Amino acid sequence: MPSNKSVVYLKHPTEFPVVGEHLAVQTNTDFKPVLKDGEVLTRNLVFSLDPYMRGKMRDAGKGSYSAAFEIGKALDARGVAEVIESKNAKYPVGSIIHAFVGWEEYTVLPDLPTTRIIPGARETNLPLSSYVGVLGMPGLTAWASLKDIGKPKKGETIFISAAAGAVGQLAGQLCKAWGLTVIGSVGSDDKVEYLLKEVGFDAAFNYKTKSAQDALKELAPQGIDINVGGSQLEAALDHLNNFGRIIACGMISQYNTREPYGIKNLMHVVSKRLTMRGFIVADFQDQYFADFFKGVRELLLSKQIVYRVDEAQGIDKAPEAFVGMLRGKNFGKAVVHVADL
Repeated sequence: MPSNKSVVYLKHPTEFPVVGEHLAVQTNTDFKPVLKDGEVLTRNLVFSLDPYMRGKMRDAGKGSYSAAFEIGKALDARGVAEVIESKNAKYPVGSIIHAFVGWEEYTVLPDLPTTRIIPGARETNLPLSSYVGVLGMPGLTAWASLKDIGKPKKGETIFISAAAGAVGQLAGQLCKAWGLTVIGSVGSDDKVEYLLKEVGFDAAFNYKTKSAQDALKELAPQGIDINVGGSQLEAALDHLNNFGRIIACGMISQYNTREPYGIKNLMHVVSKRLTMRGFIVADFQDQYFADFFKGVRELLLSKQIVYRVDEAQGIDKAPEAFVGMLRGKNFGKAVVHVADL
């Protein structure tokens, strides 16, 4: 391996990142890693692109739940990789692992608690992208936040923003299986069609052509009980029933602006006795991961759920795919395919 192509972080953005200014593809033509005890060298196969990464594009002095990207180094992401050299007995050569890898072809990994071997990864018919999507962080986000915060009950109605994305499409299908009426908001007519014809939502609308306020008045005349997402929170607050639950799952519409939108009707939280709770998915790892992984994997293998992936091909396409995801151009879970197994 004489070279290693990667996406390097160059500069902190204040709004949307610009390819070439804030991040760019570079190639190390003299890549000759020497492993220390406990380290492994991976050949990266696929890695995830997620909205939370925009929050890592900041000065390291600004604290957050996730470490900042380092200027001059490759960005990192949850990924699936093959161990090709090892000085760690837990991960022998040939292991297929889920780990935080670089946006690059090869990564030297220290021994981290977040790294795990994926059992049966070579034998299963599931695509490797499943392990960073429906069976990974976004899937756990949907499952655990519904169980712990949403507490769905049969007969209730849930409204999901970004409903064709990494979290929303699974959250909706889980709620259908649990007996809820599911309404989704998306940014294009083809995504509306996907939710209605393939995913099985009860209703969906394009927020670019119809306001959430008008759509919910029409589609949920009896009100909603649970809201997942943030971009149409103000409308959701107007339509939530008493004792409704709001799962604050992300605020992608606010990540790339210096003038965040101010919610004007928060008094509903008091008058309707609403519960609104944010979370970090790691909060739920120990309690929910085993049940989530087993349950959703069985649903996938039996084809009881569908899960769309928007896969960019190769490291060179990663920067544009990331910015496109932040702008809502992806259709499904955004991932980068680096190499075949």
